[in-house]
Amino acid sequence: MGRIRKLSDDVANQIAAGEVVERPSSVVKELVENALDAEATRVVVDVEQGGTTLVRVTDDGVGMGRDDAMLCLERHATSKIVRFEDLTRIGTFGFRGEALPSIASVSRLTLRTRARDAHEGVEIEIRGGGAPDVRPAGGATGTTIEVRDLFFNVPARRKFLKATATESAHVGDVLLGMALARPDVTFVLSRDGRPVREYLRAASRAERARAVMSGEKLAECRAERGALGVEAMLAPPERARAGATGLSVLVNGRPVRDRMLARAVAQAYGSVLEGGRYPLGVVWIDVPPELVDVNVHPQKAEVRFADARGVFDAVTRELHGALATAFGLPPLGPHPQAPIHRPPVPTLRTLEGPAAAARAMVTAARDAERPELMPEGNLFALGAGAVNEEIPATEAPREANAAFARLRYVGQVRGTFLVCEGEDGLYVLDQHAAAERVTFDRLKKTHAIHGVAMQRLLVPEVVELSPSEVAILEENADEVSRLGVEVRSVGDAAVAVHGVPRLLARAEPARIVRDLVAEVSRAAGRPFRGAVDLVLATMACHGSVRAGDALSREEVEALLVSLDRVDFSGHCPHGRPLVMRMTFGELERRVGR
Repeated sequence: MGRIRKLSDDVANQIAAGEVVERPSSVVKELVENALDAEATRVVVDVEQGGTTLVRVTDDGVGMGRDDAMLCLERHATSKIVRFEDLTRIGTFGFRGEALPSIASVSRLTLRTRARDAHEGVEIEIRGGGAPDVRPAGGATGTTIEVRDLFFNVPARRKFLKATATESAHVGDVLLGMALARPDVTFVLSRDGRPVREYLRAASRAERARAVMSGEKLAECRAERGALGVEAMLAPPERARAGATGLSVLVNGRPVRDRMLARAVAQAYGSVLEGGRYPLGVVWIDVPPELVDVNVHPQKAEVRFADARGVFDAVTRELHGALATAFGLPPLGPHPQAPIHRPPVPTLRTLEGPAAAARAMVTAARDAERPELMPEGNLFALGAGAVNEEIPATEAPREANAAFARLRYVGQVRGTFLVCEGEDGLYVLDQHAAAERVTFDRLKKTHAIHGVAMQRLLVPEVVELSPSEVAILEENADEVSRLGVEVRSVGDAAVAVHGVPRLLARAEPARIVRDLVAEVSRAAGRPFRGAVDLVLATMACHGSVRAGDALSREEVEALLVSLDRVDFSGHCPHGRPLVMRMTFGELERRVGR
């Protein structure tokens, strides 16, 4: 026999399931999408134990006859497309015909359905992709699919599932995306027999967004450029968060994860939105189907545009016009697609050594389109009232007896740069980056020893979050407490903040918590401990003074002393250089002496 053989249908289905069915929320997504494609006006989702023991989706759509019900459980059987050319103009959620057989291969699935013109329905049971058990059944018009014991026959996959609260939160997020996609449909979610959410049918996208984000002041934006239409409901810039977890983007009614589009929306706010922060709200983008490819991701969570740069520019420019009127934003400035020109300081030379590595890190972050790794324009300044503890750095090797404290402070430039005189030349420190490094080092050291000291609030502050963000905090309560933050859930979409790190006592509790969750979410599945440094670096931002803050000579000298107490480094926790030096010899050459 040859070495190559064709896989059985069971194995092929389980391979497909590995791409399509990641967790219970993936099942909910696929089944709800099928319901919407079946012209449902009401979709009810029931889950038990976060969906691990049961996911049930019931709709009032057109239903199916016996033959179609049997066929829909076979691979690549679909009513959405017929020929290859149909892939270039997809107008439905589903189209591959993989979801149901994939789900059935890793669960105990029961399908009950009755077509609108049929006198009776049909019920089909499949256990782990085995032979179907088919029988007549009664019931209302529409379809109900029950998925029990997900991954019961693939224990290796089941052990990767998270806590019940986390899986439940992911289900809630999926249903929220579907509700934003189809405001004309009513959605109901129940957990363990208890109704927890209901999105009633709305007259428009804007009305649905206001219902979903009832506590936010949202500006309505509408614009068109050629064949592209943009509609958005966005919150003021002061409500922005680190990371795009609070921003929903939909393309042709399909919720997608697209970093480029999220950046385009953020850039529409111009200079008032700090690098790495994204607004709260919803953005719907509509383009002709032939100009967008939705067949680029196993779970259809990403898209590819025929003219990505044109879409980016249109979204940024058109949204800015409406946002400028609503929130009084300044002019947008350079074309968003043009590279940002950062002129070098003409009289200073960045030191060699660690800072060169830091610059490489910044360049890599920029090239990877990760602005959150290199915040611009919001230098962490020295901590509100206290000197934070960590390094700036000269980029030349530090001599044994050399110290920042030996530098003589000359003055502050533009409320941002600290000019100092050393034995060998002039040193310019970025006060924000230097102070951030000091705070980061202090937070990191105390966290490693006994946890960050906490300052309890006299009055707890309630912070609204998404259900998945609340679940992250609940699941990692002990680690969050070691970071000096005490939160308690208030329902499934808010927490009460009872304590914040003592070093950051003057920072806004809401921003600390939201940025903490954003950093953990951005860790993309790594254990919480793997994101601790990112979290501490972000928290250090809140405990440091910002660009534009005036510092007294005593404060600057205290910062220089603090810098000598931390490990030597040439960059802040986010990878930006802290100091530049120009030797006296270079200065003399430049002025012609």
